[in-house]
Amino acid sequence: MSRIGRLPITVPAGVDVTIDGADITVKGPKGTLTHTVPAPITVERAEDGTLAVTRPNDERASRSLHGLTRTLVANMVAGVTEGYTKKLEIVGTGYRVIAKGTDLEFALGFSHPVVIPAPEGISFAVETPTRFSVSGIDKQQVGEVAAKLRKLRKPDPYKGKGVRYEGEVIRRKAGKAGR
Repeated sequence: MSRIGRLPITVPAGVDVTIDGADITVKGPKGTLTHTVPAPITVERAEDGTLAVTRPNDERASRSLHGLTRTLVANMVAGVTEGYTKKLEIVGTGYRVIAKGTDLEFALGFSHPVVIPAPEGISFAVETPTRFSVSGIDKQQVGEVAAKLRKLRKPDPYKGKGVRYEGEVIRRKAGKAGR
């Protein structure tokens, strides 16, 4: 049995979970998320109000989807209650970020500023010109938007300049050996 898949999902007060066949809808104080459960996996509500994810057999496909489905549903419950945030920082002389309404405008050493509009369900917050965060209720979408922002100017292995996650360690390379 999957160690992760067999764990029950606790549903906090104020969160409404609707199971309609293979579709699961989670409504909470921060918003609503939906997910379609893959074929052999089932999600049921237990008597104590928790959610249980079960699989019908021990086939390879069922085993691989069991823990994944449980984690995705648990992330939906956590997203509509607390939400998710990824913090990023910019390192480099002259590199900065400015909030323009809901959009972000980056100065990353290019000949032009890079303007990134906020996707649906995502909000940006600029703390300082070199620190900002990406927030939302969908963990996958928050991570994807943060990865796309990091991709604008990946951290350089020689000087460490670029956009990086907060606390990310960049492996530095030695430069050219001088004579």
